[in-house]
Amino acid sequence: MDKILKGKVALVTGGSRGLGAAIAETLAHLGADIAITYVSSSAKADAVVAKLQAKGAKAVAIQSDQADNAAARPLIEQVTSRFGKLDVLVNNAAIVVKGQTVDDPNLDVEALDRLWQINVMGAIATTRAAAPVLSDGGRIVFIGSLNGTHSLMPGVADYAGSKAALNGYARGIARDLGPRNITVNVVQPGAMPTDMMVEALGSTTAPEAFLDMHPIRRIATLEEVSALVAFLAGPNGAYLTGGVHDVAGGLGI
Repeated sequence: MDKILKGKVALVTGGSRGLGAAIAETLAHLGADIAITYVSSSAKADAVVAKLQAKGAKAVAIQSDQADNAAARPLIEQVTSRFGKLDVLVNNAAIVVKGQTVDDPNLDVEALDRLWQINVMGAIATTRAAAPVLSDGGRIVFIGSLNGTHSLMPGVADYAGSKAALNGYARGIARDLGPRNITVNVVQPGAMPTDMMVEALGSTTAPEAFLDMHPIRRIATLEEVSALVAFLAGPNGAYLTGGVHDVAGGLGI
């Protein structure tokens, strides 16, 4: 495959595991140099960096907690100091908490507030810090969720709301950054075999009733989602902006 991202520098937040790691590997395979963030597991982050370097990429793992808005600017400064620029920002870092209906008397408000802080305010802080230094013609991709446009089951209000907020924010900054030919898009996966799926559904194997909701009766692979992110980050994605793109096997249609 052509190295269509050769010479580009990408930052993938939450890139030490799951979808973030898969995105980082895909972008590196296409020639990009990569920075990933992690919160606690330096061993996992270092393992991802080793895989990226094996693909010929320059790569670095930066410890940065998206729950802390003040960490966003130092993060971007570390990336630009290390690589000299930033071309692609993938806002992937996020959490999910155990689903509860809003009228549950035992609603874990503290956990839900943390969800909003990380999924929305943390992603916004990173984007605000990156926007002034992002290369003209650059790319911003938010990893959303199909729940951002389809609340698929009870108990997802806060998670769905946090992802829906990113959809509106992405459209707004697509307008702001369009004069610099910077594109901004949201990729909305359905279920994937990740730790987050375990937290949401209790297993990396989807229940039969959940699969029955899919016209293509399976969950997404990490590679399928990563491929769309790579397309949006590459030269063929130059005229797609302000969009919300589902990778969910038709779930919700």
